[in-house]
Amino acid sequence: MKLAAPCLIQLPRFYDLRGNLSYIEEDTHLPFRLRRVYWIYDVPGGEQRGGHAFRETEELIVSLSGSFDVVLNDGKDEWRFMLNRSYNGVLVPKMIWRTLENFSTNSLALILSSTDYSEDDYIRDWEEFIRMNRNK
Repeated sequence: MKLAAPCLIQLPRFYDLRGNLSYIEEDTHLPFRLRRVYWIYDVPGGEQRGGHAFRETEELIVSLSGSFDVVLNDGKDEWRFMLNRSYNGVLVPKMIWRTLENFSTNSLALILSSTDYSEDDYIRDWEEFIRMNRNK
């Protein structure tokens, strides 16, 4: 499955009086092969993360704790997803500008990525990103 536009997905949930459980399986919930996992935490009030796009990387972003907004833009359209449940995630295709904002206290963002880390994959300049998307 090729990811054409950002979308919210619901992950499996199992309810139990002892605590609930959710999971992610590579071939079932991800439209890409998992290469890297990282997390963002202890974000000070009012700060944003992201503010870039990736040339090749696709991601799944999940809020494991707390809440935050995922704001995505392809140069024409903008999507805003509030993540506040650990069974929801946002699938983000490559060449989408991403910003994470409005972090609640003690929030924890989990990001599953389709590529290994490479600084060359980042587009950190908005104007360059817009030029690249016009040429698609």
